[in-house]
Amino acid sequence: MRHDARSRALAYRAGHRRRRTPAEAKVWRVRLGLSRDALERAGYRHLDASGHLRHHLSKAVAMHLADEVWNGLERHLFADGSGRRQGVPKVGSWWEFTRIPGRARSHTKSRKWETFRLHGTLAGHLAAHRAPGLPEGTTPQEAAALPPGTGVLAQPRTMRVPSAPRGRGNKGVWWEHDGPLTLVYAGGPDGRRGDLVVPVRLPQGAGQWPHLVHTLNDPEAFHKVDLVRRQDPAEPGGWEYEAHLMVLARAYVPASTAARRSQAPKGRRGGVDGNVSNLAVVSAPAEPAPAGAAAATASPHTAVTSSGVVSSKVAMPPDERDRIARRERKRRCRQRALERSRRASNTAQYKLSKRQRKRQRRREAAGLPSRQVPVPGGPRLARADGRPRRSYRRDTLSGTYRRLRARDAAAAQRTTQSRKTRARDAAAAQRTTQSRKTRARQTAGQIVAVHGPHLVIEDCDIRGWFRLWGRACARFTPGMLITALDGECAKAGGRLLRASTRTTALSQHCPCGRRVPKPLSVRTHHCRIADGGCGLTGDRDLIAAALAAFVHLNDPDDPSTARVDHETSRRVLCTGGPGLPGALTESTAPIPTPSARAGVGSGTAAATPTKPRRRKPRRHNRRVASARRTRTSTAPTPDEPPQTATPAGEAMVTPDRHRPRTRLFNKPPPRDLLNRP
Repeated sequence: MRHDARSRALAYRAGHRRRRTPAEAKVWRVRLGLSRDALERAGYRHLDASGHLRHHLSKAVAMHLADEVWNGLERHLFADGSGRRQGVPKVGSWWEFTRIPGRARSHTKSRKWETFRLHGTLAGHLAAHRAPGLPEGTTPQEAAALPPGTGVLAQPRTMRVPSAPRGRGNKGVWWEHDGPLTLVYAGGPDGRRGDLVVPVRLPQGAGQWPHLVHTLNDPEAFHKVDLVRRQDPAEPGGWEYEAHLMVLARAYVPASTAARRSQAPKGRRGGVDGNVSNLAVVSAPAEPAPAGAAAATASPHTAVTSSGVVSSKVAMPPDERDRIARRERKRRCRQRALERSRRASNTAQYKLSKRQRKRQRRREAAGLPSRQVPVPGGPRLARADGRPRRSYRRDTLSGTYRRLRARDAAAAQRTTQSRKTRARDAAAAQRTTQSRKTRARQTAGQIVAVHGPHLVIEDCDIRGWFRLWGRACARFTPGMLITALDGECAKAGGRLLRASTRTTALSQHCPCGRRVPKPLSVRTHHCRIADGGCGLTGDRDLIAAALAAFVHLNDPDDPSTARVDHETSRRVLCTGGPGLPGALTESTAPIPTPSARAGVGSGTAAATPTKPRRRKPRRHNRRVASARRTRTSTAPTPDEPPQTATPAGEAMVTPDRHRPRTRLFNKPPPRDLLNRP
């Protein structure tokens, strides 16, 4: 069907004379079969012509697949609201086909046959797999009200496949099944193996049951079930299959989150200063606007008072930094293993390294036969212009290389060693994937709970930060945190406004209105009295965030209309007040950044204490293979302190990895190397 859609789209583009007017273009599309119904009929014909697929697939599957193809083709044929169109849809490969769409229940006709059907009820699932300590007759609502950590279900390791209830004619009727949740696929019209029945496993603890009651307690809300596959080298065949359910209901919001958003202080006005490795937020109570004030303001609060000024500085916790450093080391080890495997399979395409050539010359001088080098360590053979003589796609790849590459691609999802640890590794993979998003969402919620939903931030291009400090940005993910803060402000009844840096230049101005230029290496703001300033001294990021609270926009949707009210900022920040000097120097309302392992995806209020990590004893007198592995120096980020000289005998700490430098030798070099002419 993808081939048909692409061929018809190319034919439609080639007949430019047949689509001069909209009416002629419509006739030309009808003739070529560029419509949803035409693609569905083409899918039926392909299914009938295949023969063997009729034993496994139904016409409903072909219809859903044709609808997916038409969605991409429609975006190419017709322009969107901005007048843009997408390119000609591509065919793709077998590896890119990862989803079979289907519907779980029809909302127009009762008991209508669908592709994948989800039968059963949540109450029936609870009655069939009730935990031993749970009273009989417990409803799902009562189970959701239990404290976190209480066992609700006791599901066996191997789930039993339920059978359809017997109806008229002693035939199983799944529409009358009210037991545990079950996914049913009837197969093709010529199938003789019966229905494909897959049992459903639910979380057994009470922590996730409020979410389950919200999504699975109403079968009428079930809308769509998609069969999805993803690459997993640990599974047989290299693929893992999942069924994704779409529910037509509002997103689930916990009661604690709704209460926190309703209690967010609406009468505060704050500013945010985003950096590469931290986020500074300063807010103060705002007075109501006077009756004769102009209506073109950024928020209903215009004047900011100096009493109650609080500041927060969010940085990455040490355990998260260590976890990312360990994951980065594992990634580098996998990349080195891939490079060694490629070099071992294509030895004729690489030169020998300097050390290997010296060893070969010593053997020749001693009269020994030359030895074949299994893994050459030199550069790849290239032409005069620097391009390789043979392209990388023509290299011979061994089975070990392909397995290593599949493991490296699935490293962000899972690292599996044996079949006994698959369940544990699947939970760890889910925590790893959702850790950053959960950390950003929880941090944004705490910021809004302290500083309110009315915030202002500079409109910066984070892509430039990644070009200079990509590794530090990837660790802290400031863009993800700012996006989560924007969404949290909107849900709490406020808005995160963006101010242009050209019209404000918050980090280069003092609240008194005087321009105080500072390079990125200077992290302290000081407005000197000798130079005609106000004498204000404080943290650069906190003062920039405090100055953002006095930014007003004539048009909230246009960052270029932002202006700083220096008159009010001078009165509030430069004259002083209770707690004001401390708020501009350090964090007075610290935001505890949640750890990546603190109960992500567990649904419990408190995380289970983990055992301390046992480190292997360090092996002394171990020589490093090459100087490339010891290249640990990186450029410091703008919000990190400059690197200073360390006393003799102490290790030098790099600003990026925060660990001692590694020398070429773990012991002092021999004396003859120092005296070599």
